[in-house]
Amino acid sequence: MRAIELILDEARWAPSGDNTQPWRFEVLDDTRAIIHGFDTRHECVYDLDGHASQLAHGILLETLSIAATKHGCRTEIRHLDELEDGLHQRYEITLIRSDAVTPSPLADYLRERSGQRRPMKTQPLSPDSVKALEEAAHPLHVQWFATAAERWKIARLNFSNAEVRLTIKEAYEVHRRVIEWGTCFSEDRIPEAAVGIDPLTARLMKWVMGSWSRVEFFNTWLAGTLAPRLQLDLLPGFMCGAHACLNADCPTDTIERRVVAGRAIARFWLTCAQRGLQLQPEMTPLIFARYVRKNRVFTSNTAANELAQRNHKALANSCQIDAERAVWLCRVGLGAQPKSRSLRKSLAELMQRHG
Repeated sequence: MRAIELILDEARWAPSGDNTQPWRFEVLDDTRAIIHGFDTRHECVYDLDGHASQLAHGILLETLSIAATKHGCRTEIRHLDELEDGLHQRYEITLIRSDAVTPSPLADYLRERSGQRRPMKTQPLSPDSVKALEEAAHPLHVQWFATAAERWKIARLNFSNAEVRLTIKEAYEVHRRVIEWGTCFSEDRIPEAAVGIDPLTARLMKWVMGSWSRVEFFNTWLAGTLAPRLQLDLLPGFMCGAHACLNADCPTDTIERRVVAGRAIARFWLTCAQRGLQLQPEMTPLIFARYVRKNRVFTSNTAANELAQRNHKALANSCQIDAERAVWLCRVGLGAQPKSRSLRKSLAELMQRHG
């Protein structure tokens, strides 16, 4: 396998929302490749205007650049164009071999990095880890929520946003599609064991999610959202070392700025893995807040839209998060390595034939 293919084989382990892997690779020659990026805005309520996918493109490009250092190469990345439909981006990657290039200290963690949806230890992050993570996130700035009171505020914010997430049909369609039930590993979805709920709740959820009418009945009459919200949002939200909000100097209102932000997120996440920390993204509050800021109705559920409005106010007033500059929200902490995780499609499946 050529160096360009070996590097792409490492880069494919970049994380993406719900493991969608919104990219395909096209090898041009021994030193050049095209990354065909796409987004899921028309099929995923969490991908407003393709922004989540474009952040993932940045994560992929940084992962690729770090992988290239293992082969004594630096990368030149050029944004070629945005196709007319606005859904697709193309990036040309050129490898440049140099004796001055040494392997990045993050390169050994490209495949190891994963998300941890279960509770972590509440042990505070060490000052060295905080400093390393802040340096890795540059040019983004890290806003920490580390005290018990601060963690509780973010946990309650997630708990409330989860009520929106679990009561709208638009999100139900996404959840039904992206969870692979009865598995510990999945190449193109989230395996059941990695969702973060206990086996009994998982069996119930699988049955309930068999139809939207069941979901509505359970939510209306049997407090159907309570158990998953407690297990996925409130308890893990408090049981962690800290929450981190990565903020930009200005709104990330262009593709280029979102790609730069995604590259910083990649370094932040890999640095967590390097320092033995677990991480889980918490993007729902920021995504729903952006719908509110843009005055965009994202669901036919009137109550959910009203709750999203209240959550947007809580984001600013209670948590002191500037939704205009906030790029990424996550929780981090010490804890066991997850026993279940999303895998990736093979390199062959992600390849697009030249021409």
